[in-house]
Amino acid sequence: METSELLKKVRKIEIKTRGLSNQIFSGEYHSAFKGRGMTFSEVREYMPGDPIRSIDWNVTARFNAPFVKVFEEEREITLMLLIDVSGSASFGSKSQTKRDLLTEVAAVLAFSASQNNDKIGLILFSESVEKYIPPKKGKSHVLRIIRELIDFQPVGQGTNINEALRFFNNVTKKRSIAFLISDMLDTGFEKPLQIANRKHDLVALVARDRSEDQIPDMGLMPIRDLETNSVQWIDSSNKKVRSEYTKSLEISRLKTKGLLRKTGVDFTEIYTGQSYVKPLMQLFKQRESRR
Repeated sequence: METSELLKKVRKIEIKTRGLSNQIFSGEYHSAFKGRGMTFSEVREYMPGDPIRSIDWNVTARFNAPFVKVFEEEREITLMLLIDVSGSASFGSKSQTKRDLLTEVAAVLAFSASQNNDKIGLILFSESVEKYIPPKKGKSHVLRIIRELIDFQPVGQGTNINEALRFFNNVTKKRSIAFLISDMLDTGFEKPLQIANRKHDLVALVARDRSEDQIPDMGLMPIRDLETNSVQWIDSSNKKVRSEYTKSLEISRLKTKGLLRKTGVDFTEIYTGQSYVKPLMQLFKQRESRR
């Protein structure tokens, strides 16, 4: 991609996602993802309405007037974005591909984290880990992440969530927040998912496209697997063929949801061509209500 075109795309995404982050997500992100605890900040004079348990009795006795302890949140949070760049991420039926959707959502999360002075890191994966950007703070770092999400060309086409989580578990020693953003077209990653969620605060965003839900009645037609590049011809006019496809897809989705619930990973589904604001807000509020 030409540099000028890339910069235009980065700027367009920055304007949209930074605005959403400023207006909606920054506060919700802060509430949903707390720091490591509260640390002592200072003492000040007691004011009506202060809880009795916050009174510092030693200072109160020394000055013969009530003083209270003030605590502040100890954040120092690292946000890791694990983004699926496999072949299936390039699928999209309308104005947006899954890759476009993943890029936008990742940008919103990155700006929200940056506004809370958190570090942001990036792992791009297909059938292997394609790129790793260590966590850093700052707007320029967020813009670098967005540039990579827009312009990166993966070598592999398949999906290996197992490998992405294994790499993440090995490279990230301190507890962090991690967003696994993928269409989850993979199996056999239960164990690393459990390990990652035990060591870190793992959240999954599952990318979907409505046109995947069913095959249209168009007679004999080719279906290309974007991850293996193989082509299979099917008779889409056959009602049984369409029904079996829809059934197998639903079974796969139920298995994915069951796996995420079993391992205790918070998740939501996001769709191309639709606003991701509501599902993300609901996810954040659910997390906040449990704290």
